[in-house]
Amino acid sequence: MESTSLIVDGPANAPVTFVFAHGAGAGMESDFMAAFATGLAKSGLRVVRFEFPFMAERRKTGTRRPPDREPILRETWHQVICSLDAGTLLLGGKSMGGRIASLIADEVQPAGLVCLGYPFHPTGKPQQLRTAHLETIQTPTLIVQGERDVLGNLDEVRSYPLSKHVAVHWLPDGDHSFKPRKKSGRTQHENWDEGIQAVIEFARAQRAL
Repeated sequence: MESTSLIVDGPANAPVTFVFAHGAGAGMESDFMAAFATGLAKSGLRVVRFEFPFMAERRKTGTRRPPDREPILRETWHQVICSLDAGTLLLGGKSMGGRIASLIADEVQPAGLVCLGYPFHPTGKPQQLRTAHLETIQTPTLIVQGERDVLGNLDEVRSYPLSKHVAVHWLPDGDHSFKPRKKSGRTQHENWDEGIQAVIEFARAQRAL
C-alpha cells in the first residue's frame, strides 16, 4: 500500500501506533476522524489513518458506492498493518472500520482494540446483532458509544453478553457520531474530547502509553 494513501499524526518514533479506519459513510479526512486522530496524537500516540478501496474510489470519481465486501475490508486491514514499520499496535475505527478491526483483532493480537460507535446492529433491525465474536473476543477492547446510538443504544447494549475483555464507555446523550441534543447541555466537541480521553486512558491501562 502506497504511503500516500495514509495520513499519519503524532511522533514518527512513537512506541505505539494506533491504526484507525473510517466508517461506511465518510472517509479518513472527516471532521470526526481528524478530531480523534489529532487528539490522540497529542498524547504521544502515532495515529495512522487509511481508506478502504470503496472510499478511495469515491474520492477519485466523486461517485458514492457501497462499502466493499467483508473479505476485501479484512484484507485491506491486513495490508495496512503489514505495510507499517510499527512495534506495539492498537487497532480501531469509526463504526464499520472498528467492526472489521474487531473481526481480525484476536488473529493480529494487538495491545488493544478501540471501536468508536460500534454498529451492534443495522438501523431499525435490533434483531440482526453483530455481536457473536464480541462474546468471546480475547483482545482488550474499548467501545466508545453514544447513549442514543441507533446502531446500539444504552438500553440495548446493557443486555448483550459481551466478553469480559470488552469495556463500554458511554457518551452522554450522544448519537452515532456522539452528537448530543441541545437540551442535554452537552456539545459534540465535549463528547469527542471525553471519547479521546477514554481512549488515552485505555491505552495507558494496556501499558501502551
